[in-house]
Amino acid sequence: MALIELGVVALDCPDPQALAGFYAEVLGWQVEGEGDWFEVAGPEGRRLAFQQVTDYRAPQWPGQEQPQQIHLDFDVRRADLPEAEAKVLGLGAKLVQHDDDRQDFRVYLDPVGHPFCLCLRDN
Repeated sequence: MALIELGVVALDCPDPQALAGFYAEVLGWQVEGEGDWFEVAGPEGRRLAFQQVTDYRAPQWPGQEQPQQIHLDFDVRRADLPEAEAKVLGLGAKLVQHDDDRQDFRVYLDPVGHPFCLCLRDN
């Protein structure tokens, strides 16, 4: 074990339970927590956390008036992209960058404005 290991990445948001629910559905993970802190728990101890912030201001992507501060990349097999995209859009994400099928990623905003990408892999 390394001296220092990444524990959890936490995203600020207005409603941590709702945003945890969004990412739990995206990833097929489980929601845990209460109050102003929720996490989604996945395999091998992987976790993603969400904390409530008063007066939350969504990032403005791609501009920098309100910087994105963080974004998440999710790997998707190229053949599964249509299904994955339908899933995230159905859960409330918004597609914000897709120029053509030659790109290796597509950029979305989650329900409270955090950018994330579906990154294509060939296998």
